[in-house]
Amino acid sequence: MSAQGEEAFVAWLRRKLPKPSLVGDDTAELVLPGKPGRLVATVDQQIEGTHFLPGLDPRLVGRRLLRVNLSDLAASGARPRWALLALGLPAEQDPRRIVEGVLQDARRFGIALAGGDIAHADELTASLTLIGEKRRGDASLGRDRARPGHAIWAGGTIGESALGCELLVRGAGLHGRKVDLSSLEESKLPARLLPAARRAVLRNLLPEPQLELGRWLARLGKRAGAAIDLSDGLGKDLGRVCTASDVGAEIDLRLLRRATPPRFDELAAAVELDSLAVALAGGEDYVLLFTLPEPISPPARFGAKRIGRITRERALSLLDRAGDRHDLPQIGWDHLLPE
Repeated sequence: MSAQGEEAFVAWLRRKLPKPSLVGDDTAELVLPGKPGRLVATVDQQIEGTHFLPGLDPRLVGRRLLRVNLSDLAASGARPRWALLALGLPAEQDPRRIVEGVLQDARRFGIALAGGDIAHADELTASLTLIGEKRRGDASLGRDRARPGHAIWAGGTIGESALGCELLVRGAGLHGRKVDLSSLEESKLPARLLPAARRAVLRNLLPEPQLELGRWLARLGKRAGAAIDLSDGLGKDLGRVCTASDVGAEIDLRLLRRATPPRFDELAAAVELDSLAVALAGGEDYVLLFTLPEPISPPARFGAKRIGRITRERALSLLDRAGDRHDLPQIGWDHLLPE
């Protein structure tokens, strides 16, 4: 099964479940008979050596765990309410540190820790289940709501977190609130790139879930399109939306370049990465990728960037600066395929 990848596994699972299935999106909407509104549930995890480098401050692991989970709720348009935390810890690990991190951001986002579980494990493993709620009339924002002619939007800049991850692998760190770049394996970055490098590291370690944008999209009701959070890469996550909606997509390279952060190309070159590949496949930016019918556009306060359009043809393509069309592969992270 692992050789077929995550999409094949989800398709197999849906065939095994009763119809209609709740499986398919990153969240499940739960309707309570006789009650207004809906509950929304999601679960995600952070595993040492897979989602973060060994030695990362457990308090920071807890904050990151909550934030990546919140990004899934943001893509559903839900308001977060309750959390359940499960921990697997080595014998020498103090559980209070990671719980402190979860609680720190739980207070900020108005979430109550409602329970959980703890057990011994060889490496730090943390899993969080979040439950949110939606009002009657809010749109579902499922992946299957993209329609031909919809504009494709990114809720913020793309590719920054992947550069931050590369900097962390090369020796960057975070001490308190200060990003430390002094231990990078290669020669020091040029001074003009230091602010961009610090932003990239923080973006990777502490992503900002776009809850307000998600709720704005949900309030559009029947006018809303599809939404997903960018966790596994633009090519991969856009492909998931198109598959679920039975449509295609066209990404405009000129617009995509405007959706990358300042100094993006220079910083990518400094760490020997191709900037376009990072933008298309990097992942972990945790901004919302969503579609909207014309002429609706999100308020400027969200900083969303239009990057393309949904097409009737079931193919993903990239429109270059000269207007020529190229295949856009569904590249990105797959948890069930080897690197």
